[in-house]
Amino acid sequence: VKGMGGAMDLVAGAKNIIVTMTHTDKHGNPKLLGECTLPLTGVNCITRIITDLAVLSVEDGAFVLQERAPGVSVDEIKEKTGGKLVVPDNVPEMQF
Repeated sequence: VKGMGGAMDLVAGAKNIIVTMTHTDKHGNPKLLGECTLPLTGVNCITRIITDLAVLSVEDGAFVLQERAPGVSVDEIKEKTGGKLVVPDNVPEMQF
């Protein structure tokens, strides 16, 4: 697989990796898990995740909720996140 080597090189040299993805799979199962179930191209290198539901930072092995999509509740994000989720007292809606 030719593209995989390039991805590994990018991850190894980067200081700030931002991932964009859907929060759940097509069956509604969480994609943000406490432990990776796929082959790793880098370990502990992702700093921010942007999904269709929220913006999260990754800190000390946990997802920290920064913002939520318009109309999305904190409870929905909690329900659809499989890994440890830290929720600050105030989580604003994203502003476009």
